[in-house]
Amino acid sequence: MGGNTGQLGIHTCKSLAEDDPFDPVEPPKRPTSNLIMHSMAMLGREFCYAVEAAYVTPVLLSVGLPKSLYSTVWLLSPILGFLLQPVGGSASDNCQARWGRRRPYILTLGIMMLLGMALYLNGDAVVSALIADPRRKRIWAITITMIGVVFFDFAADFIDGPIKAYLFDVCSYEDKERGLHYHAFFTGFGGALGYLLGAIDWAHLEIGRVLGSEFQVMFFFSALVLILCFIIHLCSIPEAPLRDVTKDIPPQQAPQDFLLSSDKMYQYGSIEKAKNCCVNPELALQGEKTPNPSKQISKKMTMTSLLRVLMNMPSHYLCLCISHFIGWTAFLSNMLFFTDFMGQIVYHGDPYSAHNSTEFLIYERGVEVGCWGLCINSVFSSLYSYFQKPLVSYIGLKGLYFTGYLLFGLGTGFIGLFPNVYSTLALCTMFGVMSSTLYTVPFNLIAKYHREEQEKRQQARGGSLDSGERGQGLDCAVLTCMVQLAQILVGGGLGFLVNKAGSVIVVITASALALIGCCFVALFVRYVD
Repeated sequence: MGGNTGQLGIHTCKSLAEDDPFDPVEPPKRPTSNLIMHSMAMLGREFCYAVEAAYVTPVLLSVGLPKSLYSTVWLLSPILGFLLQPVGGSASDNCQARWGRRRPYILTLGIMMLLGMALYLNGDAVVSALIADPRRKRIWAITITMIGVVFFDFAADFIDGPIKAYLFDVCSYEDKERGLHYHAFFTGFGGALGYLLGAIDWAHLEIGRVLGSEFQVMFFFSALVLILCFIIHLCSIPEAPLRDVTKDIPPQQAPQDFLLSSDKMYQYGSIEKAKNCCVNPELALQGEKTPNPSKQISKKMTMTSLLRVLMNMPSHYLCLCISHFIGWTAFLSNMLFFTDFMGQIVYHGDPYSAHNSTEFLIYERGVEVGCWGLCINSVFSSLYSYFQKPLVSYIGLKGLYFTGYLLFGLGTGFIGLFPNVYSTLALCTMFGVMSSTLYTVPFNLIAKYHREEQEKRQQARGGSLDSGERGQGLDCAVLTCMVQLAQILVGGGLGFLVNKAGSVIVVITASALALIGCCFVALFVRYVD
């Protein structure tokens, strides 16, 4: 085992689908139907995201949330995600659940999304039915709604990492590429579907009268779509569990040189198993000889060890994370304030005037048109994802990455400099190009990096093993953390700029960041042929 003679057993945790933890068997080719089923999770997640984008502000306004708490609502979730996502990614790499490493986390986060939606869309109605005192009712409605928004945002942001790691675990390299394109396609489709349903005036339809309000109608559709999509996703592709093979090997046959010595520097991703002297199959270890594994006490994963691990991140992973951070900061800067930009800058409305005034009604009309712009973004993101695969054969991943940032930077720049209704709606297609790019290219590069490292290990099987292999769950989690970091920066910094200079400064800032990102992805990100 492991390619070294005399080593008949390896004390490690490995997949039941693997004969050698250092030379995993290439997964079989997956049918298109399996990859489409796997992508249903992205459709369900993005549908619920679109519903939140359309309804969360009206919900918060309806319960009377003080303005001083808005920043708390928007910042708490990304801060929690940024701190906990790498821990969750590393934990999923080592999960020994009977039905796989990733699916238990996906199921848990899906339930958290459902619970969050139930709280923020129905919390006010439930509190009104249970509490009569107006002051207590308002306090409880605000509290439950805030908890629901934070729960939903945290779970919806967090779940992207385990979904991508699940795809990478069970698919060959070619299927990973196909799967990522299907993910992006159904992400756009789910967003468009959510925005379209959110644009319907449910309050004046029969279903709205039966369920009580448009908030309850949207919860009904969101819960139905989310549950169906996640059931299909979790049943899409079998996931082999890890098992502790130390239980199958007598102590006298165990090699002594595969446990990570405590005095060695942590490599990026090399978290030790917390019990049973198990080591993740995705960790290629080296170190000094240790006592009998049955008596060896492995270190537990802590935040300190995780930070030490992340500080040893290879330079090409670091550059990819920086480019992802720049891209998401630009994208979120534009998307979060786009409807306000349409209402104030394009339509010249005033959100602070009296609600029955002409200026406020004009502003509301601009916000409605801005929502249609976001729908155009989702539709074009889905269409562009379909054409990405033939495009990559001509311009490569570098060309796709550069083009996505460039088109978004130029599109937002023109919108900011020449605000016009029709040109702005037309240029919303550039948002879709950027969205599709951010959901596919960085994860494609992660897959290529892992494939390259696997090939290097196979070439070096007769010699020493490389100690730098990382768990795919941790890599996907660290990359997804850049989204949370961008949310923290946008939520904490750009709100101040909007108050001082108006929404137009945000659009120009998004354009400048995207053009800076063009230079970065061209000069610093490493691409593997």
